[in-house]
Amino acid sequence: MIETDILIIGAGPTGLFTVFEAGLLKLKCHLIDALPQPGGQLTEIYPKKPIYDIPGFPEVLAGDLVKNLMEQIEIFKPGFTLGERAETIEKLEDGKFLVTTNRGTKHKAPIIAIAGGLGSFEPRKPPIENISAFEERGVEYMVRDPEMFAEKKIVISGGGDSALDWTIYLADLADEITLVHRRQGFRGAPDSVQKVKELDAAEKINLITEAQVTGVSGETALEQVVIRKNNGDLIEKKTDFFIPLFGLSPKLGPIANWGLHLEKNAILVDTFDYQTNIPGIFAIGDINTYPGKLKLILCGFHEATLMCQSAYKIINPEKKLSFKYTTVTGIKGIES
Repeated sequence: MIETDILIIGAGPTGLFTVFEAGLLKLKCHLIDALPQPGGQLTEIYPKKPIYDIPGFPEVLAGDLVKNLMEQIEIFKPGFTLGERAETIEKLEDGKFLVTTNRGTKHKAPIIAIAGGLGSFEPRKPPIENISAFEERGVEYMVRDPEMFAEKKIVISGGGDSALDWTIYLADLADEITLVHRRQGFRGAPDSVQKVKELDAAEKINLITEAQVTGVSGETALEQVVIRKNNGDLIEKKTDFFIPLFGLSPKLGPIANWGLHLEKNAILVDTFDYQTNIPGIFAIGDINTYPGKLKLILCGFHEATLMCQSAYKIINPEKKLSFKYTTVTGIKGIES
C-alpha cells in the first residue's frame, strides 16, 4: 500500500508542477501515469517541439520543460507509479480514497488530483485499408525522435499546427518532405502557414493541397504512398515515412466511471479551487472544464497552485495557512 498526502493521477506538466506547489506546503505527493516515463504528451508525442508561451522562456523544447520540472521537484522526493493506469477509486471509512491500478497497485490518500491531460488518447488514423500493416515500419503517428527522419523521404498529412510545425522543423533535416492537405486553407497558426508556403516557393518542401493519401505499399516496410487529388488524379510517391497528423482522439478511460460530473469528455470543476462534485477530488489541466477554460500548460500551473491551497486546508483543518512568497521563504531546506 502506497500512502501519501496528494495522489496525482497524471504525470504531465500540470501534475509535475503540483508536486512543487504541494511541496512548498510540506505536503507529500505520489504520481500515477500509464506512460512509462513522466512528462505526458510532452515526452510521448513531441519532446523536440518548441513551446513559446511558458513565462520566462521565449522558447523551450517540450522535453526540456519536463526535464526542468523534474529538477524543480526533486527536492520534494515525489513517488511514481509509472506504466500503470488508475483503474478504480473507493472512499474508505476513514475518509481517505483508495485508488487501485490495472496492475493491482494500491494507493491511499486524502486528496486526489486528476491531472490526466486529455485522458487516455490514441491518434486519429486515416481510412486507409492496410495502414496497420505498416505501423512502425514507415507509418508513424507522432514524432518522438526527429533524428530518425534525417536524410529520409517523408510524406506528412494534415492541416493543423502539428502537421505545419513538423513540416517546418523537418524541412532542413529530411532529404525530401511532402505535405499533403485535403483543402487549400489550413487550420494552423497563420505564421506557420506562411512559413510552409515560403518553404514550398523556395522548393525546400513539396506542398500538395486539395489531395489525400489513399494508399500505402511496400515489401517488408513502407516504400510508397498513393496521393489522390480532389480532381481524381493519382500521384505515386516513393517515401521512407508517412506521418498522418490528424490529432488525437481523447478518452477519459476508467475515470469516466468514478461518479464525477462530466461535460463533453471533460470533468466539471468549481473554479474556486478546481474541486469536482466529489469533495477531496480535484481535476486540473486539460482534463477539466469550466466556463472560459483554455487548454494551456500555464493555465494548468495556475489551477494546480489554487488546488494545493485547498488541499492543505482539507488535510490540516486545525492549522491556519499563512501564504508566503518563495522569495521570502526560499526553497533550500523545504522538504515534504
